[in-house]
Amino acid sequence: MTESDTWLPIDIQQKLQELELELAEGDITQKGFEKKRAKLLEPYRKQQQQTDDSRSNENSAIVTSNHKHPKSRIQCRRQKHDGYNRYHSDVRQEAVKQALEQYGNKPITSSKRISNTQQISADLSSDDESLTYTTDDHQSPVQQPKTIEQQQQLPELETLIKNIPAPSLPLPVTSSFLSDFIHRGQEASLSSVQPDLTRSAGARYRDPNSDYINNNYQHYVMYEERSPAVIQQINQNTNIGERKPSTRVSSKILALVNTLKRPKRKELHEFFEDNEEELAMPPIDPLSPKPEGGISVPSCGEQLVVSSQWSKNFIQAINQHGTNQGRNNFLVVLDEQGKAANTLTFMKLMTRSQKIAYNLLNKVHCQGSGSNSRENLLKSGDRVALVYPNSDPISFICAFYGCIMAGIVPLPVDVPLARRDWLSQRIGILLGQLGVKVALTSDSCYRQLPKTNLNPASTTHSSTPTTTSVHHSHHGDILSFKGWPSIVWFVTEHLHKPPRDWTLPLLVQDSNNRNNPAYIEYSSLKDGGVVGVTITHEQLLVHSQTLINACKYTSSDICLCCVDFKREVGLWHGVHASVLCGMQVLFVPCSLLKASPSSWLLAASKHRVTVGIVKSRDMHWAVLSSRESNSSSSKDTPPINLSSLRILLIGDGSNPWSITSVDTFLSTFHSKGLRQDALCPCSYSSETLTLSIRRYDRQSTSHQCGRGILSMQALSYGVVRVDQDNSLTSLTIQDVGHVLPGSIIGIVKIDGPTSLCQTDEIGEIVISSKATPSSYWSLPGLSQNVFKVCPLGSDERPIGTQEFVRSGLLGFLGPGGLLFVTGSRDGLMQVGGRKHNSDDIIATALAVEPIKVVYRARIVAFSIRVLKDERIIIVAEQRPDIAEDECFQWMSRVLQAVDTIHQVGIYCLAFVTANTLPKNHSGTIHVHETRRRLLDGNLHPCSVLMCPHSCILNLPKPREHHPEREVGPGAILAGTIIQGMRLAEAKGADLHDDEMDAARKLQFVDDILKWRATTTPDHLLYSVINAKGQESAKISCLALHKRSERIALAMLDRLDLKPNDHIALLYPPCVELVSAFYACLYIGVIPVAIRPPHSQNLSNTLPTVKMIVELSHSKMILTNGTIAKLLRCKEASTLIDPKLWPLIIDTDELPKNKKVLNVENRRKTDQLCYLDFSISTTGTLTGVKITYNAVANVCRSIKLSCELYPSRELVLCLDPYNGLGLVLCIYAGHHSILIDPTEIELNPSVWMSIINQYKIRDTFCSYSVMELCTKGLSSSIVDLKNRGLNLSCVRTCAVVAEERPRLHLLNSFSKLFQTLGLNPRSVSTTFGCRVNVAICLRGASDPDPSPVYVDQRALRNDRVTLVEKGSPHSLCLLESGKLLPGVKVVIANPESKGQCADAHLGELWVQCSHNSSGCYTIYGDENGLGGDQSQYYARLATGDTRQVYARTGYLGFVRRTDSIAADGKNHDAVYIVGALDETLLIRGMRYHPIDIENTVMRTHKKICECACFTWTNLLVVVVEYDGLESQSLDLVPLITSSILEEHYIIVGVLVIVDPGIVPVNSRGEKQRMHLRDGFISDLLDPIYVAYNM
Repeated sequence: MTESDTWLPIDIQQKLQELELELAEGDITQKGFEKKRAKLLEPYRKQQQQTDDSRSNENSAIVTSNHKHPKSRIQCRRQKHDGYNRYHSDVRQEAVKQALEQYGNKPITSSKRISNTQQISADLSSDDESLTYTTDDHQSPVQQPKTIEQQQQLPELETLIKNIPAPSLPLPVTSSFLSDFIHRGQEASLSSVQPDLTRSAGARYRDPNSDYINNNYQHYVMYEERSPAVIQQINQNTNIGERKPSTRVSSKILALVNTLKRPKRKELHEFFEDNEEELAMPPIDPLSPKPEGGISVPSCGEQLVVSSQWSKNFIQAINQHGTNQGRNNFLVVLDEQGKAANTLTFMKLMTRSQKIAYNLLNKVHCQGSGSNSRENLLKSGDRVALVYPNSDPISFICAFYGCIMAGIVPLPVDVPLARRDWLSQRIGILLGQLGVKVALTSDSCYRQLPKTNLNPASTTHSSTPTTTSVHHSHHGDILSFKGWPSIVWFVTEHLHKPPRDWTLPLLVQDSNNRNNPAYIEYSSLKDGGVVGVTITHEQLLVHSQTLINACKYTSSDICLCCVDFKREVGLWHGVHASVLCGMQVLFVPCSLLKASPSSWLLAASKHRVTVGIVKSRDMHWAVLSSRESNSSSSKDTPPINLSSLRILLIGDGSNPWSITSVDTFLSTFHSKGLRQDALCPCSYSSETLTLSIRRYDRQSTSHQCGRGILSMQALSYGVVRVDQDNSLTSLTIQDVGHVLPGSIIGIVKIDGPTSLCQTDEIGEIVISSKATPSSYWSLPGLSQNVFKVCPLGSDERPIGTQEFVRSGLLGFLGPGGLLFVTGSRDGLMQVGGRKHNSDDIIATALAVEPIKVVYRARIVAFSIRVLKDERIIIVAEQRPDIAEDECFQWMSRVLQAVDTIHQVGIYCLAFVTANTLPKNHSGTIHVHETRRRLLDGNLHPCSVLMCPHSCILNLPKPREHHPEREVGPGAILAGTIIQGMRLAEAKGADLHDDEMDAARKLQFVDDILKWRATTTPDHLLYSVINAKGQESAKISCLALHKRSERIALAMLDRLDLKPNDHIALLYPPCVELVSAFYACLYIGVIPVAIRPPHSQNLSNTLPTVKMIVELSHSKMILTNGTIAKLLRCKEASTLIDPKLWPLIIDTDELPKNKKVLNVENRRKTDQLCYLDFSISTTGTLTGVKITYNAVANVCRSIKLSCELYPSRELVLCLDPYNGLGLVLCIYAGHHSILIDPTEIELNPSVWMSIINQYKIRDTFCSYSVMELCTKGLSSSIVDLKNRGLNLSCVRTCAVVAEERPRLHLLNSFSKLFQTLGLNPRSVSTTFGCRVNVAICLRGASDPDPSPVYVDQRALRNDRVTLVEKGSPHSLCLLESGKLLPGVKVVIANPESKGQCADAHLGELWVQCSHNSSGCYTIYGDENGLGGDQSQYYARLATGDTRQVYARTGYLGFVRRTDSIAADGKNHDAVYIVGALDETLLIRGMRYHPIDIENTVMRTHKKICECACFTWTNLLVVVVEYDGLESQSLDLVPLITSSILEEHYIIVGVLVIVDPGIVPVNSRGEKQRMHLRDGFISDLLDPIYVAYNM
């Protein structure tokens, strides 16, 4: 039952409710429901219809008696439905219903009495919704609301303030004008009127059938009428009477569906509190100002009156002036003395324009040998470029109107300065879009263009008419400018005269030509792109007529132009309007203004100028020059008299900060005859042309100019509020005049739909006129958004059918139709929900002693988007004689000033050297190019101050740990099982024992060597390759056995060794290291392989060797002769006393010994075999105990996985001192070819050459070797391929590492050598650590490694969330290899030791027969897990607690893939994320350094390496920069912003160093803790250190 059925009797209502219930439960069909309902309501339809007719008659009688103009029934219905039904919303009803259900039976406070509720509902059921009822006992129950006509009879705002007087001289800096405007809008006369809440604010200027716009001139524009049928359809659509019944579903099913639709219960906060890692939104200030006025009314200009004496087009005007006043000067170019340097009469303008038009259509040929070489290149409708300097207006104007006569569309552009001029490049792109083939220029400009051939003969032109004036850039004269199409240069001088019978093309003379393009003016977008605004012939003519009408130009006026005559105000007033009305124009060159800023004042006084066109900068410099001349009191300076000036047009009057120059100029030259009413600011944009000009009507007493002091804080919220005179946060603005004749100007909202703003709200200015352009050239999508705007009223419907054009200017409409501009859309910076103008920020910065620091006040402010919000950047040019300390002091003061005045933080302040900021051809700083250079890292600042802590306020909330709410590991395991999640564990294949292999029965590796020396004595075991690719040494099984026995006898002869004594082995990767290792095993001592010291870096490497010897308690050092001499040299003696070394035995000079080694060696498999010493990436030196059983089992696992049979050959390019490199080196079961990684540095191709020479199938290397080959051979691939290098034989190329796989390096290596036949599938990674040297290793028959993409935000919170490739915040991880046989791993929580699920990131625990038996000693581990022996014998707190595991100290996860392993089961992939000791805990979240470092590496191409760590809870990033030191500061904003965007971390300290500073170990892993120690000790010798604090 709907609300419209409440007037029915109670029994009928009950029957209708029963019908709806049956329909909802499915007991009745929809058709049956409608039939029964219609049958019940049929007796009451006639009665209801009669009641409706009577009420409508009563309403019409009431309306007739109360209004002068009676409305029709359709109009009343329109008014009725525009009220209540307009605000009806089903969503709002549901929200109210849910809110009421929350209260239950609790009483709800209401302003109305509950007893009258039933009466009200009954009364509102009437169709006459134009009547409003109330329950107040002291009022009548019926109150007639105000209608549209009554509201329109209220006093308008313009009538309230039209008598406000204009400011008198001198101009007071007060806000009385705007304060009256704002406060009068809230007077009691308006507020006392009781509003009609059922009507939108826009209804006060909208008629029910037609829309019109009011203004102070009572000029109406009628839009399209709405028919009664359309109104009735709208009323039917907005009717809320009937509700559609639900479909045939039973109540039980509906209840079940509603239950399933309920949101799931949120996960436990202990584990998922940080799952919603979203950027914090800036809080909304409840006290922030909000607009309070009504909907603004678009303002219309007066009707455009076109005189019958005016010419109908420009061609007719030129011919008319050339005939009537041909000898009169039209254009005069002034020299330094103010005299006429060059003149152009109207006759010359006509004849030269006709000559150029004829030659463009007939004499522009492509000079070539082809058949079409003499075909003319141009025809009517084509586009050409006008390339003329600012000092030659005569040639430009003649060429412009020559194109107009020829029907060719000109595009005025600036002269390109160099081949790679950035602005010329973007203009060149526009030329390509326009299809420009010809560029017109003058002879002097052509000579000054950059040439490829400086031969004077090629640049001279004959003055004879027979010489062509066409020149080709591709024939060797003009440089081919970057970005420009192929251009033919046409000199518009010394041209052929047109024949007497030649006439203009018919297309130009056609009256339908008015909609064709006349010329194109280029404009810049906010992103720096250049587009072409198309102006048609009609728009060109109408806008010129509008300017003449508004400014009252006549042929007797003399105009002085000081601005650019090729575009904007200078082109329209100084050229087009002057040509149309026959006004004389004086041009002051830009070079003259720079040399003598007051020269234009002298010219205006000398020539009795009536109209001046200047900018505020010209006024500013003229005041300064006048003050200097007055102080010098020179008698030669003629007096200045400006009494003849009728109009002084200020071209940049729309800039709010131009008011200072205007007031100063007026107060200075008021005594020189300058009148206040002569100052005429105007507003202009390329998309809308001229919007408004301040005009004075001396016969009128109405207010014609205004100014006010506004609060910048309110302006940042888009609200107009008047501030006090002495306020520091105020902005004084002036009006830019009235709307031009024939135009309509409105203010629409900046963001969102183009709704009309309120009267006290800042919005974008839009204009509708016949004189405004209609599109960008060839950009229909962008043109639709800019040139096809339909403002919306308060009811979100268009106010009419006319289309408006966006101007890009921000402001509001004041009283009397005055327009106020507060800024531009390009300079708008929205930070934290507030809008700041870049000019306001610049003015605040320049107010802080700019003369001492900023060079010539060259400063720019813009914003970049970082972390989903705009951040303010200030860049200024630094004076050459300023010190760095003074710069930073000025920066700190600017920060304080901006924060105090604008309440906003500055993200970055940068200083660049003088004259390096990009500038326009007019000399102003180009904001877009400066911003682009900053983002591209090409700005090259000399000082940078980053302040992210003060302006980045939307970081995600830090992760908080709640120990009091922590749930035990048992509860987590139970929850995992209940949710059906898989426990994170994986297991390799079984390690079977083959009885047929006698070698597997031997439990000791030295016994295996003895057995092989007996069974296969001549089998080659080891070969050593040098950098030249030659075999420097090789040894067989028997020779290795003999050599080991000889070393063992020498050890026993020199020292009385006991079992389990420790022996240090100092050898390079060679056969001697293997022989010495087995010699120690023969006599039962423990070998310790140590990397020998580097001869060129003894100061750093020798102490490490001494430390390992001392920690291992070695009794003896075995080495070769070279290293033995190095340990005793003079340099080493200064570092370490030679007496502190243990006994050193040189195995190169062993004495001959005929004794037979006969040592009784009673050992067990669980006894210690050797010590494995290594330095982790955290700077910890650890010695791990490896037993005989572990060595034997790991060798068997590798053999089974890689199928390493005795007949196989293996290339090892590793350091054989620890980890898997040592195991592979001592595994004597096949032919191992050893290549020292230092040899790769000398010859990167030796590794590939040996693989190709021996047809190697399996090879092992480190990341450092792979990186050397990738970088060293990237340019030699073609040569290697020509030499026949083929890598197709490789089936396994494994990288030995203890870290996450470097995916980028692996992909680069695979792609580079794929040309040489390398199969990308063969490249894989291994993983091992201190507790187990070999956990993962992929063999040739194992499944391909499967990459996954995980969410980085989830990893920070120890969770694994798989995402699609290319998703935001996605991170690609590669499998670390297949688990070796006999290896089992689980993922456990490092804190609670409970087993994790697949969706959690945890520590990798391993259970294997070749685990390390414990830690021998640790040096440098202060708080790690290494000092605790429980790391090697850990048990889970949940699950099978009897199993013993070893904790690897690495975080990772396990994922079951779809790949099928050799055993027929699904493959369980192990993914390593990073070391637990290296993780960075910042803001309660866990970050991995490699992720941050990968982000840094992508920011700039000059970064060769980087590393990061934490220091006093701050993130420190160290970057190796391979570039010029003067350009190193480009990295500071780039790195800070990139890390913020991807990781939500603020960089605390950024250190830029030279290449090679970041320490790297032999495996290519970064030693971040060593780097941190060097940073704290100030030993890095940085290029620059940026403290972002």
